[in-house]
Amino acid sequence: MARIISSNSSLTKLQALNGLFAIYKKQGPTSANVLNSLKEVLLREAGVENPNSRKRKKQSLKMGHGGTLDSNACGVLVVGVGNGTKMLTTMLAGSKKYVAVGQLGKATDTLDATGSVVLEKDFEHVTRLEVEEKLKTFTGDIMQVPPIYSALKRDGQRLSDLLMKGHKVEAKPARAVTVYNLTLQEFTPPLFTLDIECGGGFYVRSLVDDLGKALLSCAHVKELTRTKQGQFTLEEHALQEEQWSLEHILRALQPCPEALS
Repeated sequence: MARIISSNSSLTKLQALNGLFAIYKKQGPTSANVLNSLKEVLLREAGVENPNSRKRKKQSLKMGHGGTLDSNACGVLVVGVGNGTKMLTTMLAGSKKYVAVGQLGKATDTLDATGSVVLEKDFEHVTRLEVEEKLKTFTGDIMQVPPIYSALKRDGQRLSDLLMKGHKVEAKPARAVTVYNLTLQEFTPPLFTLDIECGGGFYVRSLVDDLGKALLSCAHVKELTRTKQGQFTLEEHALQEEQWSLEHILRALQPCPEALS
């Protein structure tokens, strides 16, 4: 009996959470899949026997994520729970930091390592100094065309899903984005590592693709890690999978402002 009361108490506490916290998304699964895994772990901890079932209303847990990370990317994923889901739009518009490893000489249809190679070009002429000079042209307020393989939608469906279904998809028009800082950390051709701080709506894959063209070669993103989103950093705030528990979330939770609670 005591165990049932304890489980009910845990579920009540879980469903009463309101605010934001950050988790670590590993490379491989989609952001949506990671969020579903988190929900299942928490509901199971709260004593819900079948977390996948949505038939029983009391199992519901209001949770969402802000700022989709590509399946090939890892790093900080901000999660909103309860009324915290209303704050996720603000997180999308905030500053983000990334570490990206690009590869010169090969372009892919997805602009990252998950895609098929669509172009190969020489890169032996590219120097570290030239990369650093070109990066200056991608700093500040710039215009950028988003990748066609993306979470952006057309008629309510993601462009990436439409492409997988065989539909023809045209690129969205270029839009204004902001790059606060952009530096070259390592240069060991064909690989190079960028440190990026940008605003909302920015695509690292598009940057690396555009940089490859500007260098009279081509390039794609080999690895991508988001190290900061808004106030949440990878080192200080992102809960690893083994920390996905009510106890750790209660410690990490940034509560909602009074107006939203």
